[in-house]
Amino acid sequence: MIDVIVAGAGPTGLMLAAELRLHGVRVVVLEKAAEPVEYVRALGLHVRSIEVLDQRGLLERFLAHGRKSRVGGFFAAIDRPWPDLDTAHGYILGIPQTVTDRLLAEHAVEAGAEIRRGCELVGLSQDEEGVTVELADGTRLRSRCLVGCDGGRSTVRKLLGVGFPGEPTQHETLLGAMEVGVPAETVTAVVTEVRRTEKWFGLGPVGDGLYRVVVPAEGVSGDRSVTPTLDEFRRRLQAVAGTDFGVHSPRWLSRFGDATRQAERYRVGRVLLAGDAAHVHPPLGGQGLNLGIQDAFNLGWKLAAEVAGWAPAGLLDSYHAERHPVAADVLANTRAQTLLMSTEPGPQSVRRLLEQLMDFEEVNRYLVEKIIAIGVRYDFGEGHELLGRRLRDLTLKRGRLYEQMHGGRGLLLDRTGRLSVTGWSDRVDHVVDAAEELDVPAVLLRPDGHVAWVGEDQRELSERLRGWFGAAVRE
Repeated sequence: MIDVIVAGAGPTGLMLAAELRLHGVRVVVLEKAAEPVEYVRALGLHVRSIEVLDQRGLLERFLAHGRKSRVGGFFAAIDRPWPDLDTAHGYILGIPQTVTDRLLAEHAVEAGAEIRRGCELVGLSQDEEGVTVELADGTRLRSRCLVGCDGGRSTVRKLLGVGFPGEPTQHETLLGAMEVGVPAETVTAVVTEVRRTEKWFGLGPVGDGLYRVVVPAEGVSGDRSVTPTLDEFRRRLQAVAGTDFGVHSPRWLSRFGDATRQAERYRVGRVLLAGDAAHVHPPLGGQGLNLGIQDAFNLGWKLAAEVAGWAPAGLLDSYHAERHPVAADVLANTRAQTLLMSTEPGPQSVRRLLEQLMDFEEVNRYLVEKIIAIGVRYDFGEGHELLGRRLRDLTLKRGRLYEQMHGGRGLLLDRTGRLSVTGWSDRVDHVVDAAEELDVPAVLLRPDGHVAWVGEDQRELSERLRGWFGAAVRE
């Protein structure tokens, strides 16, 4: 029997598969498409996702294919300079989603995951022992657990009967990659002028002589799965920009909407949901891909603990408890940004007021941290201000903190030298270091880098170790 089947080989599913493999979980990823998609929907990785890659030793391979930038305009395209942030990675990594998918797939396979493409999941059932999955070709597979990472139209979510309430698409946007027939300086001049009022419009080079075109559609199509035509792009470019830029030779064409929906539950028995299968929202702020990667980072070690049999009561359910509110906040901020992008007088007056408020560094920092996800704090109850937050990378005598977390285990960073993880050393590493950047005696980090405990009392530490890492074993 397979330990975990992951439905969907997008960034969420691939990240999850690799996280599970860190703990020896047998993983099979099922992907409906026979080949990796060439659509470039997302263009970059945010700070928290960059930290996640660093915590797993993956960042260098991504840096080799991306471009660091500190561009403004995160919130509703309001351009403000970057504030000082509590991170060692204060930048955005510009990298096409196709490259991100490829690198994550390579990582998952290197870790031992199996990716089966051209395998469409059409049915599922579960019992007390596991989950049975039916494929379109009639094949049946059996696993202990299943995770639906199969996108906004998730088959897994529909088969589970999980509600997906929210707002339907009200505005549609065309997205494609194609060549243009006018000089680059003409493109720049026209785009700059149009974007003064139409924030949903964009046209810029993406390499290989191609331009990425984003333009509002005329309305909402009856069937959004139908690919738009090049003539449709030309008509909409002419209507919005006054020119069609001589676009030709499209590499790919697509459309997306601004629906805002969230699954009512992220877990039903042995089946879980992550990424777009659990939440969809407008692409403002570029949060979607990043949110999915971070879902996987939260879920992976918890599901692995459940499979291994050492998960304490409630650990797997904490995935929904922690990540559902995070996605709800993303849905709320993208709704707000959508209104602020409107050219109507009311939203524009609110936008001007927000622009003034964002001149205050505290307001600017708060909104930027919301978008790049380093402001996330899970509710672990009352305690130190670090409790529930992710810890930034710190410089240690033996290297960097994130270098100590490549194995996906918990970590006790101990400045006192008096504490112990005896009984949990198979799940938690113990690093004794002065850590001058840390002004507390010790912190216990979960495998996802969030602070589970702060203090210096061994009894309190042991209680938290049991709460997050299960019962102690005799050593």
